[in-house]
Amino acid sequence: MKKCKSCQEEIDSKAKKCPHCQTDQRNWFVKHKILTGILIIIVISMFSNMSDKEKTSSIPNTNEQQTQEQVVTNESTQANTIVTSAPTKSPIKTTNITPTTQPKQSAPVSSETTSQKNAVKKAKSYLSFSGFSHDGLVAQLEYEKFSHEDSVYGADNSGANWNEQAAKKAKSYMDMSAFSRGSLIEQLKYEKFTQEQAEYGANSVGL
Repeated sequence: MKKCKSCQEEIDSKAKKCPHCQTDQRNWFVKHKILTGILIIIVISMFSNMSDKEKTSSIPNTNEQQTQEQVVTNESTQANTIVTSAPTKSPIKTTNITPTTQPKQSAPVSSETTSQKNAVKKAKSYLSFSGFSHDGLVAQLEYEKFSHEDSVYGADNSGANWNEQAAKKAKSYMDMSAFSRGSLIEQLKYEKFTQEQAEYGANSVGL
């Protein structure tokens, strides 16, 4: 015998309903078999998932270990490569180098003749006290009995600036007398200056 859950009257222990108040005496799990089965399945799956996670966490990650091993292997290989590829210093062979004696170069022989040297020297002496044109200096050297070739050589190598010589000659004429521009140019041309040189000389004295 047992008491009813609702009216508390005594009823048969195997009775599913109270004969007095008709209250269902079965427990919740018996009344809801479908929900109970679903709950059981959920609980079982939860426990199984928890056990799988524990197993997974207890198993070491072989991929990570392999990757770490590969990294260590590569680093050791690179270190060995660096060590083995270091250049080895080979002994330097020294050879006795005997200096080669070069032949002494002889001083260049001057092709200038004595008469040419004298013509140059005479030309410079004339230019030191008076102004000369190129052709006027050649004529003066020929007057000194130098050959025409030596006279030309002396004038060419005297180092004279013929425009400056024209200015020098023009100044000497102006110191002696008064000249117009045209007459001074003609006088300079008479001294064998060129037209351009004679005009330069006239310009230098202000004409």
